[in-house]
Amino acid sequence: MESDSQPASSYSNDQPPQWITNILGTAIAVLTLVLPLLAITCYSHSHIKVPQTSYELSG
Repeated sequence: MESDSQPASSYSNDQPPQWITNILGTAIAVLTLVLPLLAITCYSHSHIKVPQTSYELSG
């Protein structure tokens, strides 16, 4: 009885090279870490109003 499945060697030819997947994974990881930090820094300063009061220490 013959099998319709292809040999494992032809499957490995369909995958992209390892260095491309490494670069893509690193880019996704960096974007996942950097983009939220950029969003926090961009929007955190625009909506905060700090009252300007002068305090004097008596000593």
